[in-house]
Amino acid sequence: MAGNSQRRNRRTSNKKGATVGSGGQRRRGLEGKGPTPPASARKGHVKNRVANAKAKQTQRRQVARRGGKGSSEMVVGRNPVFEALRDGVPASTLYVQQFIDNDERVRDALKLAADRGGINLMEAPRAELDRMTNGLNHQGLVLQVPPYEYAHPEDLAAAAFDDGEDPLIVALDGVTDPRNLGAVVRSVSAFGGHGVVVPERRAAGMTAGAWKTAAGTAARTPVARATNLTRALEAYQKAGITVVGLAADGDAEVGDLEALGGPVVIVVGSEGKGLSRLVGETCDHLVRIPMPGGAESLNAGVAAGVVLYEAARRRA
Repeated sequence: MAGNSQRRNRRTSNKKGATVGSGGQRRRGLEGKGPTPPASARKGHVKNRVANAKAKQTQRRQVARRGGKGSSEMVVGRNPVFEALRDGVPASTLYVQQFIDNDERVRDALKLAADRGGINLMEAPRAELDRMTNGLNHQGLVLQVPPYEYAHPEDLAAAAFDDGEDPLIVALDGVTDPRNLGAVVRSVSAFGGHGVVVPERRAAGMTAGAWKTAAGTAARTPVARATNLTRALEAYQKAGITVVGLAADGDAEVGDLEALGGPVVIVVGSEGKGLSRLVGETCDHLVRIPMPGGAESLNAGVAAGVVLYEAARRRA
């Protein structure tokens, strides 16, 4: 009997193929898994962690190059909040102090927020509003303005070329007053321009004040932010766009410059200092605005409007 059992076991163990219940895994286990992946592709390996870190850094740089977002802003006080809502300044949340005196300005602000839609109404205690505004005199009303989404300088020219038009762009150098930025945005929109470029540092951004001065045109006129204004202007030149700078000692008058009839970037400096040295040296032309009245300079909004008018006249 023992001999017969041993023979049966030997016959069973010598069967070809997978044993019952293995699911064929024994055979697959003998198959090769292909070549060993490089160290940079093996999870947990030092080179893999380094490669992942570099990829994340590249992604962050690409996001930054596309313009990015500004910072959020708080508009405080009954009159400023009412005016911001009336003038179409973008808003995400209107904070109202608990047990506030419901005067006419408060009622008007609440009605404007409700009529516009998309604005959250939040009631908060005075202490919380004091904390949010760092102790400013908010008078029970605080309006949160979301971060502005800036374009990339290249996007402005690309949009114009896609529409079969010559780009007409204004770049601001050293302009720090948001109201001047808003005025330039308004002029660009009025004369058919394709956008405004501002430096990332030491320059005005699209704040609530800029939105108000733009009088609604900021919603349809893109503002781009450049990490380095000189490089942005050089990139425009490589794309076949003429860069024209405004300077009191310019070589020609605005009305004599034929280049304004083609693809052009108009660079406007600050009222006091004008163009910075590097930006001025980068410009293809430096032109001046004749002022028979003897004024020393014009603010950025007025100067941009004069040159934009001349450009629009030549394109008509």
